[in-house]
Amino acid sequence: MNLNNIKDNKGANKERKRVGRGIGSGTGKTSGKGHKGQKARSGVSIKGFEGGQMPIHRRLPKRGFNNINRVPYIELNIEKIEQLIVNKVIDPNKIINHKTLMDIGLVKSETSRTKLLAKGELKNKINIEVTSFSSSAKQKVETLGGSVLIVNNKKSVKEKAEKAEV
Repeated sequence: MNLNNIKDNKGANKERKRVGRGIGSGTGKTSGKGHKGQKARSGVSIKGFEGGQMPIHRRLPKRGFNNINRVPYIELNIEKIEQLIVNKVIDPNKIINHKTLMDIGLVKSETSRTKLLAKGELKNKINIEVTSFSSSAKQKVETLGGSVLIVNNKKSVKEKAEKAEV
């Protein structure tokens, strides 16, 4: 094998289209751009322009509001926790925290936040760590002798930087 024997694979290099090279080429004279006008010129971008007609993005009504500062919470009902304890997915004697919920698959990411809600009945004493909770949910847990702790799941910039270095 010598350097003069090396070739590209067939079809790897495509020859560029040579415009403005006569009638026979199919792209002669106006080079496929039509006759004159704004679009025949270089450096023209008229996306969304409809020839003076009111553009569709201005004709259609705008609805709703998306708050960019919205903090999404994962709702965690007491009945769901009780069901997981009955199915022996969660051990009620251990602390139920964010890592436990991630291992089960209820929580998808480390930064997501959880809120404990009071829907359903609880029969086991549990110790749980969540980002927030409803007062009735806390009351249901504490009547059985359990505890609810608030944990901040927001990762600090410093922790992320330390993790990136390791």
